[in-house]
Amino acid sequence: MLSNFKITKYVLLDFLIIFIGCFIASIGVNLFLVNAKLLSSGVTGIALMIQYSLNVPSGISIFLINIPLFFLSYKYLKRRFTIYSVVGMVSLSLSLILTEKFPHISSLDDSLIYCIYGGVLCGLGYGLVFSRNGSTGGIDIISMILKQKFSNFEIGKLGFAINCFIIFISAFLFGLPKALYTLISIFIQAIILDKVLNGFNSKKLLLIISEKDDDIVKYVIKEMTRGVTSLVAEGEYTHQYRKMLYIAVTASQMVSLRSKILQIDPKAFITIIDVSEINGKGFNKI
Repeated sequence: MLSNFKITKYVLLDFLIIFIGCFIASIGVNLFLVNAKLLSSGVTGIALMIQYSLNVPSGISIFLINIPLFFLSYKYLKRRFTIYSVVGMVSLSLSLILTEKFPHISSLDDSLIYCIYGGVLCGLGYGLVFSRNGSTGGIDIISMILKQKFSNFEIGKLGFAINCFIIFISAFLFGLPKALYTLISIFIQAIILDKVLNGFNSKKLLLIISEKDDDIVKYVIKEMTRGVTSLVAEGEYTHQYRKMLYIAVTASQMVSLRSKILQIDPKAFITIIDVSEINGKGFNKI
């Protein structure tokens, strides 16, 4: 199954970035979360429970938990996903072991600081891993198998259920304050991860219907040096055909463009849509 997988320079770059991401996440765990006895999301959170309760290093627990899961991944999932998951899991386990002594570096006594910076670094690290189509195993493998078996299964639900379980156990074992700090950290982690994957410079898509569409097109092309696409739209009430302008801009450009459109035509109908990614002329390439 794995014999046809080719190691190219792009694959090696993916592996390097996955390792860097895992190392950053491990710093977030050991330097911040462990110092405050907080948990993380997913299998890392379960491994930290074991570490706090049984004094077994989280890196070892993550490795052991994932062994049976990789046999399932090998059997049911694509070889590329399995290989990238093995690389991610080994990188995370090794990084957690290498940074195991980091908790002794910090002497702060502030759980809020620990939960915030732990969440930021974990989100940044896992974001780098996922940006290269990587995985750290665990819940990702279970979710992918369930998705393959049951097409209507929503992957996010399993992660949500596991995180709820982690927070509940945290409250039971370590007290409500620790559980609430863990919740804050997981929330921050999710936000940062999303920003890493979708970019901090968000894009906007404007759909515009106006009687003065020619003036709007002229402004966008000449003043903003952006492209415009015209679509033919039919109003279902009047059954009249009208141009609908399709314009992709950055978030900062959207503000000035919207103001200018309303100056040109105060009655213009404008729809603004958040876009996670745009590739093409005038926008950054991946």
